Amino acid sequence: MAGAACEPVARPSLTSISSGELRSLWTCDCELALLPLAQLLRLQPGAIQLRGDQLVVAGPGEPAAARGGFNVFCDGLVRLDGQLYRLSSYIKRYVELTNYCDYKDYRETVLSKPMLFFINVQTKKDTSKERTYAFLVNTRHPKIRRQIEQGMDMVISSVIGESYRLQFDFQEAVKNFFPPGNEVLNGENLSFAYEFKADALFDFFYWFGLSNSIVKVNGKVLNLSSTSPEKKETIKLFLEKMSEPLIRRSSFSDRKFSVTSRGSIDDVFNCNLSPRSSLTEPLLAELPFPSVLESEETPNQFI
Repeated sequence: MAGAACEPVARPSLTSISSGELRSLWTCDCELALLPLAQLLRLQPGAIQLRGDQLVVAGPGEPAAARGGFNVFCDGLVRLDGQLYRLSSYIKRYVELTNYCDYKDYRETVLSKPMLFFINVQTKKDTSKERTYAFLVNTRHPKIRRQIEQGMDMVISSVIGESYRLQFDFQEAVKNFFPPGNEVLNGENLSFAYEFKADALFDFFYWFGLSNSIVKVNGKVLNLSSTSPEKKETIKLFLEKMSEPLIRRSSFSDRKFSVTSRGSIDDVFNCNLSPRSSLTEPLLAELPFPSVLESEETPNQFI
């Protein structure tokens, strides 16, 4: 009985998962990644920090944001080690867009940095214990970026001038990553969506829910969890490289969508658009859609 009482409590772990492991600093080797949130906080204090009852994320106006970081998708609260923390800056998992400028800024923003989501996982052996993980989406990987861009492009081409809702979901990739016996408690946190509301007189497909689309993003999940000091240093350098500021390059997709519209919404989605004044304008300037980014004042003391 005494021996049984001394057995360690079972907690969700990545060590037994037969998945990809980090073998180099090439970010092209990483499509999706998972690591404990506590480890991410230790390795990337310049991007996300724990201060009091807040998780402070570098926002667009902070100096740290110019050095990179992550686009955090959340509803405002994160549960870590049984305690709730408020996010200081994040992108809402669901936003409403009403014009093309909002859409353009939203599209460029979500693709400008790696995406960061938070999930809680527990073992079926001991449901009282759970662990918080950080899920990363490498938006610079061609496979991942292509799925997101094509999802946005296809829905636009199919609902010209009409309202629609588009959701991107990563649940399947994450749930298949964990071995049997582990349960993702808040899988709905592994998605984000936007709803474009056009000023259409008769929007029948939208009214009846026929213009709602879901893109299930697939990719290989990389295990970034490690207890080795040497591997932790490698993971730290890898995360810094992944989140470096994006140098924008012109592409067909950019030429098609990175434009400024002054006409009607029908002109926008029929590509009757005027060119942007500059392809080098900052991606993360103050966003004109206030519903996307949430920020709060934070205390000065660190924990």
